[in-house]
Amino acid sequence: MRGIFIAAGVALAISILLTPYLIRFFARQGFGQEIRAEGPQSHQAKRGTPTMGGVAIMIAIWLGYLLSHMVTGEQISPSAMLVLFLTTALGVVGFLDDFIKLRRARNLGLNKTSKIVGQVLTATVFGILALRFGNADGLTPGSDSLSFVRDIAVLSFGLVGFVLLANLIIAAWSNAVNLTDGLDGLAAGTAAMVLGTYVIICFWQFRNNCALASAAGCYQVRDPLDVGVLAAAAMGACIGFLWWNAAPARIFMGDTGSLALGGLVAGLSIVTRTELLLVVIGGVFVVEALSVAMQILVFRTTRRRVFRMAPFHHHFELAGWAETTVIIRFWLLAAMCAALGLGLFYSEWLTASAGG
Repeated sequence: MRGIFIAAGVALAISILLTPYLIRFFARQGFGQEIRAEGPQSHQAKRGTPTMGGVAIMIAIWLGYLLSHMVTGEQISPSAMLVLFLTTALGVVGFLDDFIKLRRARNLGLNKTSKIVGQVLTATVFGILALRFGNADGLTPGSDSLSFVRDIAVLSFGLVGFVLLANLIIAAWSNAVNLTDGLDGLAAGTAAMVLGTYVIICFWQFRNNCALASAAGCYQVRDPLDVGVLAAAAMGACIGFLWWNAAPARIFMGDTGSLALGGLVAGLSIVTRTELLLVVIGGVFVVEALSVAMQILVFRTTRRRVFRMAPFHHHFELAGWAETTVIIRFWLLAAMCAALGLGLFYSEWLTASAGG
């Protein structure tokens, strides 16, 4: 438990203190955000705001996690390191995308093929390794079964099927967070709530782990406490970054941060066996992605638009809502989704433990 607090506190402090240095450095380098011409006109004033702030988030996550282990002396686990690999690799893909945008002074970085190749390679390596590193009980970081709060035994895919599933989950979440990152602090604040939920889930799985006591309702999950330390570091990093990213934003996270955070929550869902539960916990990310898919599908079939603009947070801006109003209300929705997901998680445990 002490490691969770240390990781969150260290990451929070590093993110808050490091981000202003990045703001000044990126401003001197001319690393300013390009704005879509077809977007809300109020956003044109944000042109030139430093981006790639996801660098601060990733550094804070790494340092928060590692310094926590240095203080507590706890062993670093394969599960957490795999999720960190996934987060960092996708962050590198996002960094390349951001860097190309800035160098070419346009709102288009890596082409679709290059970005997809980067995501697929990362997800494939993660998927293969997640079924390795079995502990004394044979538990691996990942499971080849689809999960809600725990594995669904009838939905087992094998190695190849699991790698394909991991690719689908990771691509979906990295792109969903990326699409949500369109208003000041929206993605960072929402991600912090999702990650905070996972801190609680991981700690609960640790306290009720089958390796400690094989009671009814216990969880067959490897390394839940260490994964909780990682989730806490990421939560602290997002909150610290939000200090500078909240409206009016002094810096944007860019694809560096959004792809990394999307990979992080996807990885957490896989190693905690909560892949379907994440759809509820991260409901705002899901709705944002669905709004884009719906807009494209309906427009291509009927030549009509469902929303004034997608992702649909822009729909409310174009309807006359102030940006801060949209952000706060979406944060409230994110909090409700996180609370609902946590409630489902706990109610399942109550049912499982009572049924035993």
